Amino acid sequence: MIQKTIKDTVNGLVKSYLPSSCLNLRFGLCRIRVQANQDRLIGKLQRYFSTFVEEDSAGCDIHIYAIESQPLQIPFSLTTKQPDPGKLKIKEEFQQFEDGLLVRKRLTHMVFLFGCGNNLAIGPCLENDNQVVNFIINRFIQWILNQKALLLHAAAVSYQGKGLAISGFSGMGKSTLALHLMNRGTKFISNDRLMVKMIDGSLRMIGVPKLPRINPGTVLGNERLQGTISQDKMHGYLSMAEEKLWSLEEKYDVYINDVYGKNAFELEAELSGIIILNWKRNGDPLIPDLIELMKRTDLIPAFAKDPGLFYEPDDHLITTDFSDQAYLELLKNCKIFELTGGIDFEKAATVCFELLTNGV
Repeated sequence: MIQKTIKDTVNGLVKSYLPSSCLNLRFGLCRIRVQANQDRLIGKLQRYFSTFVEEDSAGCDIHIYAIESQPLQIPFSLTTKQPDPGKLKIKEEFQQFEDGLLVRKRLTHMVFLFGCGNNLAIGPCLENDNQVVNFIINRFIQWILNQKALLLHAAAVSYQGKGLAISGFSGMGKSTLALHLMNRGTKFISNDRLMVKMIDGSLRMIGVPKLPRINPGTVLGNERLQGTISQDKMHGYLSMAEEKLWSLEEKYDVYINDVYGKNAFELEAELSGIIILNWKRNGDPLIPDLIELMKRTDLIPAFAKDPGLFYEPDDHLITTDFSDQAYLELLKNCKIFELTGGIDFEKAATVCFELLTNGV
């Protein structure tokens, strides 16, 4: 099944499995068509991306195939993808082709092929539909980044067209704070990845259509979210010590429009400011500070995000610069606030909402 090029391999696999179902999506200006050989898989994807389903099937910018099958046999050894800084677990291995990349997930045996407009996810997709979702989102991220955008590790919300990015080192509660802000009437822009680019002299942020995945502590701390888990589980969580509760690995998807109403999920707004969460669970008072990024380059890793293995630069363009200097240049006129002291989501939401409503 594996040919000399990504194009030939994708074409051969598609002919063998004959996709029979189709889903059309629109993420902002980007039109995506997903074809699969399983109606159930298309149904799962349609539910997940329900806000962004497009009825019009005329043309697309990105074409993706998702094939349910037994794990694909790879007739050659793959290169191990080393874990990101601070991580220990090896999750992926890959092979570079002349026209793209093959990536295999070690745990699930899902295989992803992409390059030069050819995009395929193959393997036990129904069991791992979250990885198919991520592949679709990664294709969209690449499409935006190749329009000279930079990638941020951030959640984001907007209010009356003004947007606020919420970043921070791992585990700081970006999505939790964003959902607290949703209780105050903001729009949800993005959960974990955010693209930023200059358009006509104005900074714009473009989110990804990925649902927030929250832990039980976030649910208990936000009354609006308590319908996302069963009452039986709620009672169990309520009896846990706070430290144990926040250390649980369990996660729940929040369907934004189900919880906050129709049109609560948007994907683009003006970037008015960035919040960097650098706080601790110690009971100290929350302290917001306006910072000069040129003097606090130690905070750049809190939001600057390498595109990673699933990014394919556009050979027809000058490769996008993802250096610290590129982020400093792009964000030189953006107001950036660091929140230190003790973790306090309600007070932080008040601070952030005042910044949005009064002008960051």
